Amino acid sequence: MAFFWPCVLLFWLVAVGLAAADMKLDCAPGYMTLVWTDSRSQADPSLFRLGSCFPTSFTPRDVVFNVELDDCNFRRLVSGNELNYTNDLLYTSSPASYVLPFTLPVVCSYQRPKNWYPMRYDPVFSTYGVEELVFHINLMNDDFSGPAESTTFPLGSMIPIMASVEQVTHQPLLVLLEECVATTMPDLQIAADTYTIITNKGCLVDSESSRSKFEERQNVSELRLLLQAFRFRLSQEVYIHCTMAAWDPNGLDNTKKACHYVKDHGWELLDNPVYSSLCDCCDSTCKARKARSPGAGNGLVQKAVIGPLTIIDLAS
Repeated sequence: MAFFWPCVLLFWLVAVGLAAADMKLDCAPGYMTLVWTDSRSQADPSLFRLGSCFPTSFTPRDVVFNVELDDCNFRRLVSGNELNYTNDLLYTSSPASYVLPFTLPVVCSYQRPKNWYPMRYDPVFSTYGVEELVFHINLMNDDFSGPAESTTFPLGSMIPIMASVEQVTHQPLLVLLEECVATTMPDLQIAADTYTIITNKGCLVDSESSRSKFEERQNVSELRLLLQAFRFRLSQEVYIHCTMAAWDPNGLDNTKKACHYVKDHGWELLDNPVYSSLCDCCDSTCKARKARSPGAGNGLVQKAVIGPLTIIDLAS
């Protein structure tokens, strides 16, 4: 079953100067065909992309994509009993063209196969067309509806922390916390004493001995952490230094994950407990895959600091 929004499509075509163009979509099991027709030949057909794929064929009037759903960086998402494959038709334009660059949604919907369990969030990251990402990490109030009203926390209470990423472009990315440590210094490089909260590429080690945990996601681009106020430099100003990452959930492995420890159960993967084996390395060393380096100029990793905050012992 093909799905897109005719009114939205018409609006976009008019906005970019392609009112004479049309897009037809045919979804079949395992593959799809998309045909873009421009009766006035206003756009350069060689500049179209479906996700990461080039056109299968094109003429001055028609652009055709015959592709499998496992290609082109399709994103899979389960919604109820539907399995949706989503992508974007991209037009990059050129300096000599008067047709503006544009992006149109492409969706194929199918009945969800029985006994099929994908990752809970399944968008695909592509370097194509991605602009600058803006990372945020904040102390929040108890229900994460707004910023914290105080930066002083009693020992043993919960400290709500939310990490998020603003995405200028259309690709949804999963935000992760790779490492977090507490210090008394705003500059981690000169800190003499630290308290480890998250380490080993996403392992919330503090949860092994406390009530700290990741909360269920409300948004793919947000990560909510409930951190139990710990006994470290009580009544002193404390800073929490974190390494944040925005990542493709299709590329999750033991170096890109969010794991917390559940009492009487063990390590659990936040984004789908079925795949909690990704957390097995939390008790040893989670080794990076050499074939995929997040620091290779893609801007997906960001250092951040929260604070100062103060933890006090009301019993003393």
